[in-house]
Amino acid sequence: MTDLDQPAMRPADPRFSSGPCKKHPGWQFSNLSNALLGRSHRSQAAKARLKEAIDQTRAVLQVPDDYRIGIVPASDTGAVEMAMWSLLGPRPVDVLAWESFGKGWVTDIVSQLALDDVQALVAPFGALPDLFRVRPEADVVFTWNGTTSGVRVPDADWISAEREGLTICDATSAAFAQKLDWPKLDVVTYSWQKVLGGEAAHGMLILSPRAVERLESYTPPRPLPKIFRLTRNGKLIEGIFKGLTINTPSLMAVEDYLDALRWAAREGGLDGLVARADANLAVIEDWVKDSDWAAFLCADARLRSNTGVCLKIVHPAITALPETEQAAFAKAMVSMIENEGVAYDFGAYRDAPPGFRIWCGGTVETDDVMALLPWLDWAFARALSAL
Repeated sequence: MTDLDQPAMRPADPRFSSGPCKKHPGWQFSNLSNALLGRSHRSQAAKARLKEAIDQTRAVLQVPDDYRIGIVPASDTGAVEMAMWSLLGPRPVDVLAWESFGKGWVTDIVSQLALDDVQALVAPFGALPDLFRVRPEADVVFTWNGTTSGVRVPDADWISAEREGLTICDATSAAFAQKLDWPKLDVVTYSWQKVLGGEAAHGMLILSPRAVERLESYTPPRPLPKIFRLTRNGKLIEGIFKGLTINTPSLMAVEDYLDALRWAAREGGLDGLVARADANLAVIEDWVKDSDWAAFLCADARLRSNTGVCLKIVHPAITALPETEQAAFAKAMVSMIENEGVAYDFGAYRDAPPGFRIWCGGTVETDDVMALLPWLDWAFARALSAL
């Protein structure tokens, strides 16, 4: 590549961050004019809004009727921690990790909860561990979609339908972009700021009847902070799953989430959102096929994420460099493109291999992904010529 001329087209929207993610097409502040600002979240009007958010979540995500859906503090992280600290202990635990956040759950389970019988199944960025090593008698903690590696589980066939343990699934970059196999999942978590582009700090906790049974029959041998407590006197606090939140939610953020859910419904619900993300990934796949310098971090197309799409540089002039210099090269490319106002926040996660992470969830327009890719070629040629 020698052509250093800038591409003629630019993305109409330069936001490709993997969280907080881009707002949905058509979003504007006036959409939130009905937010119940200055009202108590315990008021009848606010509780109705929170209950609507739960009901619309069930409708769009196709959550079974007998699963509980709750709005909880501290984003997806809070929801996962709440589940782990409340549920883990009575059975062996298998924890799977193939990217940054999954490795964080390993640390919490091994070092913080200090559970006895733990099997950590860990794979490098770009790959999956052997899923069929998961023990049916164990509780399992895993991410459905590796937010920082671009790798997702292909399905839930590796989870036994006759399992004795619970499955705790961090689905924050999968929910609303990938089909979740609900009968195989007992706890599902995600945050508003991911695929729907909502506001941060609020998490969702979805519980199967099996998870509720564990909560009501098991008392953890550890103190639980107030924001982790899901039971009272051995019974589930049902109000949490009807809009009575544990702590004060932002009613502006609630209105924004409702606005995103309404948009999702207009786009065809879950099927429509999956199709939008798949279309964005397909554009990048077509581009990579013809690239002489870029490749997917995840080589197996069957496992490739359609939300956090992760790329690496494979040109021999760059792969011959030490990893620190490879990382500096990729960051220089990102800076060039950001300085042009073409795309923001698409560098690889801080502890991932050098490269790029382009958010392709359904709120991103396919035309914008198409317009970004020639700029990657431009920045690569420019950075290469400067070596």
